[in-house]
Amino acid sequence: MAAPNDDDSAFRSLLTERGSRLLAELAGHDPADEIALATRLRRDHPAELVSAALRQARLRQRAAAKFGADAARMYFTPEGVEQATRSSVAEHRAARFARLGVRRLADLCCGIGGDAIALARAGIEVLAVDRSPLACAVARANAEALGLADRIEVRCADVTQVNTAGFDALFVDPARRSARGRTFDPEMYSPPLSWAVATVRQAPLAALKVAPGIPHSAIPRGAEAEWVSDRGEVKEAVLWFGRGAGNPAMRATLLPGGHTLTGTGLETAETGPVGRYLYEPDGAVIRAHLVAEVAKAVHGRLVDPAIAYITSDELVSTPFATAYEISDVLPFNLKRLKALLRRRAAGTVVIKKRGFAVEPDELRRRLKPRGPGSVTVILTRVAGAPTMLLGRPAP
Repeated sequence: MAAPNDDDSAFRSLLTERGSRLLAELAGHDPADEIALATRLRRDHPAELVSAALRQARLRQRAAAKFGADAARMYFTPEGVEQATRSSVAEHRAARFARLGVRRLADLCCGIGGDAIALARAGIEVLAVDRSPLACAVARANAEALGLADRIEVRCADVTQVNTAGFDALFVDPARRSARGRTFDPEMYSPPLSWAVATVRQAPLAALKVAPGIPHSAIPRGAEAEWVSDRGEVKEAVLWFGRGAGNPAMRATLLPGGHTLTGTGLETAETGPVGRYLYEPDGAVIRAHLVAEVAKAVHGRLVDPAIAYITSDELVSTPFATAYEISDVLPFNLKRLKALLRRRAAGTVVIKKRGFAVEPDELRRRLKPRGPGSVTVILTRVAGAPTMLLGRPAP
């Protein structure tokens, strides 16, 4: 367990009555006025407290994207804002635990308590453990600020030394960053993935958070891998164990709708020529290797065996892919593309690419689009050949 430091003391000063009043005064402050504001506040408050309050106010503003209105009452660290689970994703996972009958859960590597909050709100009693005294202090303050202290016990300890017997379920979120930055080797997680897997296998039900880019070859036998996207952005991957693991073993979940697609991740789809519609699968679908399942659902085929674009001659509604109506299918040629855009007076050009070595911003600069029209340009390979597809979002 780490020893307390100056950061701990600065944070604890914010929990005093004086610190709370100062934070309330800083709510919604304009960062552009921060220097003048700090100068004024230091006339009435210690400089260290003003600095700590200003840092916390900035963190709350950043955290609003993840925690919504709760951020104004919560406390954060810079690492906590960056690494904490987005509330919508944490709520999805907590709801899944609750549906599986979980009543007591150990949250190992809890950080500032984002997941513990969602779990407690789902009616689950939580033991939240972290080795950082500052993270534990923040997690405890967040539980109190949100009225959940009776459901969340925060314990500062090495998670590898915690006895988890007697809990219905475990949730483990190893740190995937070191002093050198983000790590992509699962054995460099803290604690290592091998320890986490061995630990969660002993529980009747468990979830283990991993990097979204984890290769399928690294997924442990018997686990279900779930990739979660929120509004089209892949946010996390979680391995489910015990009675939480589904069969088949790959799952893509799309938020906020909660749409879920499952499969083996081993299916393949046929390829063929570009039809009237092109489908771009959600990133979670692609990470879960479930593109073939979407192709089957829309009666489609791949434009290239190595590219995750699906084409079909009919428009089929699906939450798992965005559809575009295609008007032109041409070999890539910059001059011809510029002429087509000029002819259509396309001043708004949305550029999408897959399997194509081009930077959209640089291409848009070279195209110099002008006019009131709008066109979507999709750059990809069709049967191995560089191709440009022009169209628009399907109705």
